[in-house]
Amino acid sequence: MTDFNTPDANSRDAEYLAKLQDYYANWKSIPSYAKLCEVFGIASKSWVKTILERLCKADFIERTPDGVWIPTRRFFARQLAESTVQAGMPVEVSATQGDYMVIDEMLIEVPSKTILITVKGDSMIEAGIHDGDVAVVEKRPIANIGDIVVAVVDNDYTLKTLDKEGGEFVLRPANSAFPVIRPHGSLEIFGVLIGLVRKYQR
Repeated sequence: MTDFNTPDANSRDAEYLAKLQDYYANWKSIPSYAKLCEVFGIASKSWVKTILERLCKADFIERTPDGVWIPTRRFFARQLAESTVQAGMPVEVSATQGDYMVIDEMLIEVPSKTILITVKGDSMIEAGIHDGDVAVVEKRPIANIGDIVVAVVDNDYTLKTLDKEGGEFVLRPANSAFPVIRPHGSLEIFGVLIGLVRKYQR
């Protein structure tokens, strides 16, 4: 398998892969050889074919039975830095170790039970959950005390921390400006928060 992090005869393949990933992010397809000549900045379709075959050998793309190039799981992996990043004093961050992570695999364990829900409001801001964030929620009817849940309270959906007071379940916000929700009628757990997605710049 080609090592995309060490210099060799095919060291530009990492650059070609990055350009192909950017193109796919915009158009959700791997284009024709003619278009790839433009994307890669080369003139030869045969050279494009050679590049794709190397990316295939490295398990970034593959061919369908009818000959169409499609991405593999590894195509969507993102490079994982060797070191953690400090929230205090700065340290050097290395991204050269060659480990990769597929974000979908990190966040989602049971795809069939997972739903993405956009957060509205700032009642959970002290838990780091902001208006406009996308909550990754695993749908299940049971949760533990302390879990952040999407709950249905008196027919309304809300995102809060599940807690108990005096033997009764309550939903606690993470913002002192909001009251604790003490259901007067029904309380149903729709799902449990398992991840959060936030985009800082557009």
